[in-house]
Amino acid sequence: MFQLRSTVVAAAVGVLSAFSQPALAEPVSFSTKDGVRIYGDFRKADGQARGTILLFHMAGSNKSEYAPLSPLLNKAGFATLAVDLRSGGNLWNGINETVAHAKANYDYADAIPDLDASIAYAEAKHAGPIAIWGSSYSSALVFIVAASHPEVKALLAFSPAEYITGHSIKNAAAKLSIPVFITSSPDSGEVSAGLALADAVQHQQAVQYIPTHGVHGSSTLRRDEDPAGADENWKHVMAFLDNAFPR
Repeated sequence: MFQLRSTVVAAAVGVLSAFSQPALAEPVSFSTKDGVRIYGDFRKADGQARGTILLFHMAGSNKSEYAPLSPLLNKAGFATLAVDLRSGGNLWNGINETVAHAKANYDYADAIPDLDASIAYAEAKHAGPIAIWGSSYSSALVFIVAASHPEVKALLAFSPAEYITGHSIKNAAAKLSIPVFITSSPDSGEVSAGLALADAVQHQQAVQYIPTHGVHGSSTLRRDEDPAGADENWKHVMAFLDNAFPR
């Protein structure tokens, strides 16, 4: 599996100290090929960007899932685009603008064009190589989309599994030879699902991190949702990013 360098862990602690200093978000919108208007928040990296990370939320959620997380990535040198997918809702006291404007019901697989359009938008921004990050159901979608987008240079999946009707996430993972980071809660079912995908990625390019303390999806990095594990879990995310996108 893809090896992490222990030397970056101390740097990750420094990034975490910036938790209370959020970067300013630029509201953005763009259209998918099937005509749905997508809404999101784009945040510039602090200093020269070493990459752009596209952040996709869990079921019933929206871009506010990443409100406390994006600033840490910005401090680490990454631009971020947190997106409201068409399959979502109003968790985190936020409004899913894409859902509100679409005025239609969509399932998980219907959101694939949203990820495609997000990648195209990020490419147009020219803020370095692209990584895609998924939470719960979108952590399955990122495998499907990365398999058809060579411009994606790394993938992070938080609690991935075979969530998407009509698609094999394992088969999509088997098409990838980019660095892949997989984590989850310590739940045995989530761990097993992640292991199956990690093993499928080509050339041992996947690393699976099993936390001592963790929760489902990207919430494993939120101190309000995972106070016992968030800081430690962030260290492993930052270590992966520093290997995939060296400073």
